[in-house]
Amino acid sequence: MIRRIATLSLAFLVALAPVAPAATKKSSTKKTSSATAKKSSASTSKKRSEPVEAYRVEDGVPKISAASAILIDANTGEVLHEVNPDSPRPVASTQKLLTALIVAEGGGLDERVKIQQSDTWAEPSKLYIKAGDVYRRGDLLRILLVKSMNDVARALARDNAGSVEAFADKMNAKANSLGMRQSNFVNPNGLPASGQYSTARDMAKVAAAAYRNRAIREMVRLKEIQWRYPSGKITTFKNTNRVLRNYALCNGMKTGYTEASGFCLISSAASQGREVIAVVLGDSKTAIWTDSYRLLSWGLSS
Repeated sequence: MIRRIATLSLAFLVALAPVAPAATKKSSTKKTSSATAKKSSASTSKKRSEPVEAYRVEDGVPKISAASAILIDANTGEVLHEVNPDSPRPVASTQKLLTALIVAEGGGLDERVKIQQSDTWAEPSKLYIKAGDVYRRGDLLRILLVKSMNDVARALARDNAGSVEAFADKMNAKANSLGMRQSNFVNPNGLPASGQYSTARDMAKVAAAAYRNRAIREMVRLKEIQWRYPSGKITTFKNTNRVLRNYALCNGMKTGYTEASGFCLISSAASQGREVIAVVLGDSKTAIWTDSYRLLSWGLSS
C-alpha cells in the first residue's frame, strides 16, 4: 500500500509543480559538452525526485507538516487519523462551508438577491458586486464555494439573516447543533476577527454536514465556473482547490488562507463506495496540497 501511495504522490506532485521558465539568454557556444548536459540532467532529476521524500510514512500513516489536521469517513464520521485536532485556531475561508450550509438549507436558491452597499465592504478577494445588482441566490452560493469571494459571503449572510451580525448568531447556533463545541464565528467569510476560531475536529463536522447536502455537493466539485455580470460581461473563474483540479478522485470542498490561519483546505474524495474528508489547517503554501492529497489517498486505500 505504501509503495502505491508513493507512486500516486509523485504523479500528483508533478501535476502541481510549476513549469520552469524558459531561458532568456542565448548560449555563447552552439555546442554543450556532454559533462554539462549530464550535470543539468542530474540537477533536474534531483529537483523532480525531492518531493517524494515528503511522502514518507510513520506507523503506516502519511506524515504531514500541517499544524492541525483530521481525516474522517464521510459517511460514518469515524476518525481515521488526526494531528492536534482540538487545537483552536483561525480557519479562514473554510468556514464558508458553514455559511453555505445555512444558506442552502434556507432554500429558495432560484430566488433573486438585490445587492446592498454594505455587502461590498470586504477585502481582499472580491467579485466586485455593486449595490443595486440583482443575482440568483444559487449563483451567488456557487461562486462563493468555487472562487471564495468575500463580498459574496457578506451578501448571502445579510440576505439570509438581515445583517452580518445576525448571521453570525445563526452560524454559532448551527455549529452548536452539529456538536462543534470549540468554535465561535463572527463573520461569514473567515476574514480575521477577534474571538473567531474553530478546530480541525469541529470543521470536519460541518464538512460532513455540507457533504451530505446535495446542492453544496454539486457546487464544490466544479473545477471552474462562468460568471455573467449585469453588464453582460462573462468571466471564467477556476476553483481555488488545486487538489480537485489535479486528483481525479477528489470531489470538493473548500480552501482558505489568511496570515493568521496559514493555508487551510477541507477536501473530500470518493472511490468504490468509500468516501473520506480531510481537514488540514495551518499549513504552508506548497504543502497544503500534498498533505491533503496524501491523507485522501491513504484514507481511500486503507
